Amino acid sequence: MTDKLPDADSEHVLRELAPQVLGSVVRRFHDFAAAEDAVQEALLAAALQWPREGMPDNPRGWLIQVASRRMTDYWRSEEARRRRESEVALEAGRLSPAPDTVPEADRDDTLTLFFMCCHPSLTLPSAIALTLRAVGGLTTAEIASAFLVPEATMAQRISRAKAGIKASGVPFQLPAVPERGQRLRAVLHVLYLIFNEGYTSSGGSQLQRLELSREAIRLARSVRALLPDDAEVAGLLALMLLTDARRAARTGPDGALIPLTEQDRSLWDQAEISEGTALLTTALSKGSIGAYQLQAAIAAVYDEAVRAEDTDWPQILALYELLKRMSDNPMVTLNHAVAAAMVHGPSKGLELIRSLDSDARIAGHHRLDAVRAHLLEMAGDRQAAVTHYRLAATRTTSIPERNYLLTQAARLSEDTS
Repeated sequence: MTDKLPDADSEHVLRELAPQVLGSVVRRFHDFAAAEDAVQEALLAAALQWPREGMPDNPRGWLIQVASRRMTDYWRSEEARRRRESEVALEAGRLSPAPDTVPEADRDDTLTLFFMCCHPSLTLPSAIALTLRAVGGLTTAEIASAFLVPEATMAQRISRAKAGIKASGVPFQLPAVPERGQRLRAVLHVLYLIFNEGYTSSGGSQLQRLELSREAIRLARSVRALLPDDAEVAGLLALMLLTDARRAARTGPDGALIPLTEQDRSLWDQAEISEGTALLTTALSKGSIGAYQLQAAIAAVYDEAVRAEDTDWPQILALYELLKRMSDNPMVTLNHAVAAAMVHGPSKGLELIRSLDSDARIAGHHRLDAVRAHLLEMAGDRQAAVTHYRLAATRTTSIPERNYLLTQAARLSEDTS
């Protein structure tokens, strides 16, 4: 055993190992839903034991072994039930290797698990939700927030996805090259959502969840190693790096949110900016421009500005106009409106976001109210801006975002009093 771990350190290790352990157990026992339950039990056992007794020398092997024993118990129970009900033995081969043996414990099956969760028998939303749960380690509530749907709806979607994986009988292995392309869209969307949840958490006391953004970048690198010539894979990795480069400047010592215009740009990670820019340049040279490449290009324009006032807003607006043609995402429309306001004035931005008031995907979202408040402030309507800053604060579950919005409302209230 190693030294005892603080709870936070133990949680970080468990989150990093969870998808690797799940991949190993699924490969061994061929039952996704049961394997996930077994891994969750192993993770719970580790969360209780490791902070108290110390982390084992081989934490991944420990988790695989505990989960495998749970699976063995499960299959033995199932076998007994089947024998009682129909006297039919377990299907041959389901229970070989012995539970005390940990085969191929050093093999990382995370990428294989990714492609399995994105099986074409599943709808795209279900595949993304399942992968976020199994590989990304997000809670059902976090996934629901990312999809802008109720938590109960997301829980049902994940359950149906697990049943779909079981019914498909898909083998646990990387798909053939032609099929990889079919699943790639879902894989990239999953990575994008995991990174976004890490970069700006949908709820809780921390603005950022570093373990999620790091995992998304790691997995994006893995996908790119598998598909080095795909321009959108490179574009997504570039987007992550160019965005993550600003992470250190986004919060103050007390964890408070610092908006882009007020950040200390000397804290931006120049190595990530250089790597992301190089990736983007190579991807754009391939001639086929996708949505992730466009978003990366927008991030690169932000990163190029030495000062906030140096930001090339006309170029950002032009890129968002191209992106709008490719995507029906309301967040793209919202960001396009901000860029339009910076180029043509706040009235133009306010005009563009009116269409979102009738879009059920975003009509009650705090970001719509926050942007409207910002544009109203730019237009000089401070009282209306205060109203929408406060409304946005009531609609976010992120404490740093809520505090920032309330601070903005208080600042304007003082100025008008």
